[in-house]
Amino acid sequence: MTVGVGKTHVAQALGHLAVRQGAHVRFATTSRILADLAGGHADRTWDKRIRELVRPDVLILDDFAMRQLGASQADDLYELVSERQGRSLIITSNRAPSDWYPLFPNPVVAESLLDRLINTSHQVIMNGPSYRPNKRPKNPTDKTK
Repeated sequence: MTVGVGKTHVAQALGHLAVRQGAHVRFATTSRILADLAGGHADRTWDKRIRELVRPDVLILDDFAMRQLGASQADDLYELVSERQGRSLIITSNRAPSDWYPLFPNPVVAESLLDRLINTSHQVIMNGPSYRPNKRPKNPTDKTK
């Protein structure tokens, strides 16, 4: 996958369309969701927090599989995906699904979680140049343009 091609933009647009059709949608980076669930372990509100993530009609997890996961994070993701079974989940990632497996510390959790995600999903591969250079502020002293 390529960075900057618009994966997040497309995911947000799908979420916006779902909201316009009356769906309850939640968007967050995967790291933020995992940090929130970790806080729930610390203050004993994990059950409440996971229920809030299961509730939306559509959950969008941005920047999935950006880095190695700890055991607790992998378990939390497994629980979240399992609890949301049959509900819409949109995931953006800069890695191909085949590259997700080594990021999980427990191969059994990885296989079970990723089997649920990959084999019940539609995958959209977005490759191309990054759009971000087009948004770079122009240098006011640059006389070449």
